[in-house]
Amino acid sequence: MAAVMSRAAKPLAAAAIAQLESDGVATLIGTVVNPAGLIHAKTVPLRRMGTFADPGLGASPVWHAFTIDQAGIVFGDAISVVGDQRIRIDLGALRILGDGLAWAPGGFFDQHGEPDPYCARGALRRVEERLADAGLTALVGHEMEFVLVGADGARLPAHLWAQYGLGGVLEFEGFVRDVTDAATSSGVPIEQLHPEYGPNQFEISLPPMSPVAAADLLVLMRIIVGRVARRYGMRVSLSPVPFAGAVGNGAHQHFSLRRDGEPLFSDGSGARGMTAEGEHAVAGLVAGLSEAQGVLCGSILSGQRMLPGHWSGAYVCWGAENREAAVRFLSGGPANVHGGNVEVKIVDPSANPYLASAAILGLALDGIERDLPLPTETTVDPGTLTDEDRRQAGTMLLPTGQADALRALDGSSTMRRILGDEIVGAVVGVRSYEQENFGDLAADELADRFRLAWSV
Repeated sequence: MAAVMSRAAKPLAAAAIAQLESDGVATLIGTVVNPAGLIHAKTVPLRRMGTFADPGLGASPVWHAFTIDQAGIVFGDAISVVGDQRIRIDLGALRILGDGLAWAPGGFFDQHGEPDPYCARGALRRVEERLADAGLTALVGHEMEFVLVGADGARLPAHLWAQYGLGGVLEFEGFVRDVTDAATSSGVPIEQLHPEYGPNQFEISLPPMSPVAAADLLVLMRIIVGRVARRYGMRVSLSPVPFAGAVGNGAHQHFSLRRDGEPLFSDGSGARGMTAEGEHAVAGLVAGLSEAQGVLCGSILSGQRMLPGHWSGAYVCWGAENREAAVRFLSGGPANVHGGNVEVKIVDPSANPYLASAAILGLALDGIERDLPLPTETTVDPGTLTDEDRRQAGTMLLPTGQADALRALDGSSTMRRILGDEIVGAVVGVRSYEQENFGDLAADELADRFRLAWSV
């Protein structure tokens, strides 16, 4: 298979190089995302694009174990100073960034061209293939929340800021315009860009796409926003909690499922118009969410955001248009052009988006395969219910402690089946490093230290 890919890639790369040269591209950036949610990159002159695609560029296995403090590496039996892998870019997903730059997402392979079990993009592709084998297709849409800060991470003035206010748009109108223009030039169809609840906070909604393509698009959008912010002397904080005690950043994911072109979350006879399989999918997500927390929002800062009243989905339950439920259901209809879909609210920007989507879709498929019954819908703010009401409904509050979330992930046979032992071990490893080295820091110290950890 690798040899076939090699023969096919060479003429494709040659034709693409000629076209890109005519578009002024001189340098190609390829990126991968590691288990700590860090975006890593290699660059090549455009003439080396074919090599970057196949056989790829060398990278140590420790790329899977870099930590968010800019210094640490979590070594293990399979991740050490010994060995080499290849990062291969996907030429089919290449986009032009402008200013002589192009970008493409990459994945990890071994020296023989076989997928590496630690590769996050590969893990999501495997889940996508499992869905296809089951006769299902999925679409995923990402939301991207971020806070604009100074070049050194300092808080910017927000005298004119109001929640979702016009003042925020006008205060940063050049930034907003240039992000929109850059996204359009790179072929990113932004659905909306608006000021958010927190000071100097914005949100970008991206359209639903196939799972791997959607995660690629989110990474590209982070690059675009980061580049534009730099031109204005600012940086983009993708921390779950940029400033202690203030509004945090989410990275909500929406998804929908279809069988033979027919939606599972619309036009059915079940709850909120779901089909039986749609109900099973939501049930699987609710049942496994606490075990997936370490993947979806498992950083040392994530627990500060995972609080009731913060619209972060702190309670494991589901509800239609319920922003305090971890699983928010959106019914299909005239006002919802994308049809019925499910929003997972606990995801934050510290998560690897490929792994987060793999975990979410894997749990939905698990629910379908096991015919899990749908729990009772939570139709009110779960925080207003009594402890007894929540106990009877099976509604639990997600832990805010990182160690608790990691124990649940480490011991989850379901998540190991979905993501693989290697990936679960890597996520637990890099996150445990955070707990061991920074778990005793106060909330404000953590926020200050890691405000730009996930920035690009």
